[in-house]
Amino acid sequence: MASTDRLRQITDAVREAGRIGVAELAALTGASEMTIRRDLEVLADQGVLERYRGGARSLLLRGEEPPFALRAQEGLEVKRRIAAEAAGLIADGESVVLDSGTTCLEVARALEDRRLTVMPLSLHAANALTGAPQLTLLVPGGRPRPGELALTGPLTAASLAALRFDTAVIGCCGVNAADGLTAYDLDDAAVKRAAIASARRVIAVAEAPKLSRTALAFVTPASALHALITDEAAPDDETGALTAAGVTVRKV
Repeated sequence: MASTDRLRQITDAVREAGRIGVAELAALTGASEMTIRRDLEVLADQGVLERYRGGARSLLLRGEEPPFALRAQEGLEVKRRIAAEAAGLIADGESVVLDSGTTCLEVARALEDRRLTVMPLSLHAANALTGAPQLTLLVPGGRPRPGELALTGPLTAASLAALRFDTAVIGCCGVNAADGLTAYDLDDAAVKRAAIASARRVIAVAEAPKLSRTALAFVTPASALHALITDEAAPDDETGALTAAGVTVRKV
């Protein structure tokens, strides 16, 4: 098992159980207890859990999003395929508002050689686009969330309200026809709504598991999305329901 997959499995197991022993995690993952102890140190440094002798206890509630550093390494090839497809839907010369999150960070990297005007809503994506030769970079105001470095607050909202974009590329924590697009963080949800309101076209990007997930904060109904780019593992019943709601679904 790859280390990133094992870290996510450990995170999920600890969060589900509340607290769990090293021996149980070793049996669950097939890794040695020494490897599990190293993994627990990594996750403790990321604020996911707290170590105790012989095990760990979760610091995440079930409705919380895992840390950015952990999510950034998960499913990287899938995120890059989704990002390439999103970039292909954007024409040179467009103005684009680019949401925060790990998949949108890969979209930023896919756009760095393009002739575009881009406003990224996270410092991670802004850093990825700094110095891009043909790209006009707009950086909004706002307060960066720790770890995520997503920009939030009234300054971010004011920056978005002052502009009109051709396309908004929006990430999410959950998306489906019944509950629409949702996010874990209330401030993040408000920024997503402002970005959607400022754009003529909305492209959502989401890996397959997010189509079976609903997070706490409602952002927008599915009918507000023009396109959703996901991967081939996305369940047919969910993609079919989204298509029926008027969303163009692309699986890559």
